[in-house]
Amino acid sequence: MVTAQHEGLNKIATLNLEYTREMLRALFDLPVPKEGAARLASPDLSEADPGVCRADNAILYGTGEERFGVIVETQRDQDDDKLYAWLEYIANFRARERCPACLVVICPTRKAARWAAREIHTGHPGLILKALIIHAGNTPVITDLAQATENIGLAIISAITQSEHPKFATIFAVLQQALDHIDTEQAWRYARYVNLSLLGDAQEEWNRGMSTMTYPYQGEYVEGLLAEGKIRGLAEGKIQGEIARAARAVIEVLEVRGLVVSEAVRQRVTACEDLGVLDQWHIRAITAESVEDVFG
Repeated sequence: MVTAQHEGLNKIATLNLEYTREMLRALFDLPVPKEGAARLASPDLSEADPGVCRADNAILYGTGEERFGVIVETQRDQDDDKLYAWLEYIANFRARERCPACLVVICPTRKAARWAAREIHTGHPGLILKALIIHAGNTPVITDLAQATENIGLAIISAITQSEHPKFATIFAVLQQALDHIDTEQAWRYARYVNLSLLGDAQEEWNRGMSTMTYPYQGEYVEGLLAEGKIRGLAEGKIQGEIARAARAVIEVLEVRGLVVSEAVRQRVTACEDLGVLDQWHIRAITAESVEDVFG
């Protein structure tokens, strides 16, 4: 099943093939040409029925004898059908493009990475396929802006695979700064795809950073999130948190001063959703001689 996370990772791999080239060369010892032509190849790798043999993405680097193909798959969970399909992807790509090719699998979770890293024994002597896996175990933790801007493709994929790292907030902040150093149009698209590729707390942390920073590329990104109501939800959540804290402050002051806080008073305070009123009550609670004086 295609999910938002799956789609986000696929878009990251193909948005800028030069950034992807630099990322692949940094992670793997591949004969990808250092520079030169790069284009998307058709991911349909079956002549008879494209639906039967279709990879997530296929990239062709170089020209002439230097051409090298990279088939990019995103794997979130175990899928034993891929143990049979992946070799077919490579074989059909090689036959069509007449050049060497490899299989790279992006695994956002450690569980998926462990599964995808297994050797696939084809039955033919010596023909064993072992995919190249991008996962938390082989991507660096990038918390330095210079390192992130030097290889933006690596910084992006690292932020996703390292989303469970204790320093993930710093990793995200550095990447958000680094994106300001590339083309604005591509920057906000990368930011969008990173958001799609993250889940849970990591996604919330990414959106928090994006909603508070002021880089030029963030304008279009924030507009997109507003259209989906995500930033609005974050803002509303922040306000509700402030209201709850203000209500607790009123009750705590009254209790510390030894005034009796009845259940009715407690409910009246916690039910109030006006920060201005709660602030007024808090000020009065500091000097009030009775609970009634707070609401007077």
